Amino acid sequence: MRIRWRVVAVALTCFLMTSVALYADEPEIDVFASMAGKCSTLKVAERDFACTSVAFSHSPGGRSGFTVPLNDSDDDSHIITFSGENGKRAQDNLYELPIDRMLLKSKDRPRADGLPIPAVEPSTGTCKQIGNLAAQHVSSITCTATDGKGRKYELLFESDGSPIKVMAIRAADPDVEEERPAQVLSAHMVQLKCRQMAEVQRILPRDRTDFILKCMDE
Repeated sequence: MRIRWRVVAVALTCFLMTSVALYADEPEIDVFASMAGKCSTLKVAERDFACTSVAFSHSPGGRSGFTVPLNDSDDDSHIITFSGENGKRAQDNLYELPIDRMLLKSKDRPRADGLPIPAVEPSTGTCKQIGNLAAQHVSSITCTATDGKGRKYELLFESDGSPIKVMAIRAADPDVEEERPAQVLSAHMVQLKCRQMAEVQRILPRDRTDFILKCMDE
C-alpha cells in the first residue's frame, strides 16, 4: 500500500528546523521523527565528522533506522543510516535497536528519480536511545556498528533540549494527490542543508526563515 500525502507544502514549511531521513529502500514509512542537537562523536571508517541532527524512521514492516546527515563540506549528499529490525523498549526511557545493515549515501552513488541510491552494507551493532519519542524528548542516541569489510561507524548524539518533531504518516483520502515518500523526505534533506548553510554563514535568527526558503528555491 502506497502512502498518500495531504498538504505536502504546509508540512515542508513546518519542518524547516528538522533533520532529514531518506529511505529510498523503504517505500513506506509510518513514523518520522527529527531531533536537533550535536554529535559529540561521529566516525565513519575512522574519519571524524560533525552533525546537527538525527532522524528516526519506522516502516510498517518493522524496520527502523537512525539517519545522520553529515556536515561534509565536500559532499552535500553524505548521509548514513544505522538500520535494523526488532527494536524494543527495554525501559520507559530506553529504546534499543539491533543493527544489521548500514545505508551509505554520497554524491557518487547512482541515482533514481534524482535521489541517491544507498549502498547497503551488512553490519552488526546496536543503537540506544535515551528518552521517549511519545513524550517528544530524547536526551541522547548512541550507535556503534561494524560492516562486513571491517569499517566501523560510531555515533554519540546529544539533544539540544528542543522538542522533537514527530510525524505519523497515514493513508489519506483517495482523491488526494499521491507523492512518493522518498521525494517528500528529500525536500527535508534540502531544508537541513540550507539550515546548515545559514549557521555557517551566521545568518541572524530573524532572517533565517527567508534565507532557508530562498536557498530551497535555488
